[in-house]
Amino acid sequence: MLNIVVLVSGGGTNLQALIDAERRGEIPGGRLSCVISSRADAYALTRAEQAGIAGEVLRRGDFENQPAYDHALLVLLERYEADLVVLAGFMTIIGDEVIGRYRNRIMNIHPSLIPSFCGEGYFGQRVHRAALERGVRVTGATVHFVNEVCDGGPIILQQAVEIQDDDTPETLQKRVMEQAEWNILPRAVAMFCDGRLSVVGNRVMQINKEQREDAE
Repeated sequence: MLNIVVLVSGGGTNLQALIDAERRGEIPGGRLSCVISSRADAYALTRAEQAGIAGEVLRRGDFENQPAYDHALLVLLERYEADLVVLAGFMTIIGDEVIGRYRNRIMNIHPSLIPSFCGEGYFGQRVHRAALERGVRVTGATVHFVNEVCDGGPIILQQAVEIQDDDTPETLQKRVMEQAEWNILPRAVAMFCDGRLSVVGNRVMQINKEQREDAE
């Protein structure tokens, strides 16, 4: 059973999707062991408490520099024996030391089909506003491993969502969450915990049951 630590900054809708998936038995190889928030007032902490999951607050502003913050984050991840770290709407920069320590063990959910509308400055409704302004007909969400390049890590899963003529950034954000994010994030976590993901270069390969048994 792998320990999953979820990093959040806001309402925690993707956290709730993980909690619900775990309750339904859809993540049999893992357990949500801790939620770490960058804000003390994040509703995600309430969701964690209601689900009986430990909650911690780690504010970037409490540390004088990035290395000090990264060290404190590593201490928490080690305390909860994190096997997988999930960034679910986490709005704080994670330094190279943390990424290196948890190489291919940190997942992020991004509200577009990477490589479109991603990278620095693309987060929240900014992503959906950019998609509407560009006039694309299809958007979606991506789960990827985190590396040193913003939104540049190996892609695990993607799901497309059609854009409607009367969409606003708000309506599009809601539909992308409901139709894509809340679906593919729990699936990606379950695949990782079941040992069904292998990273080769910048590609993620899905391993089936027979391949896992042969490897063992």
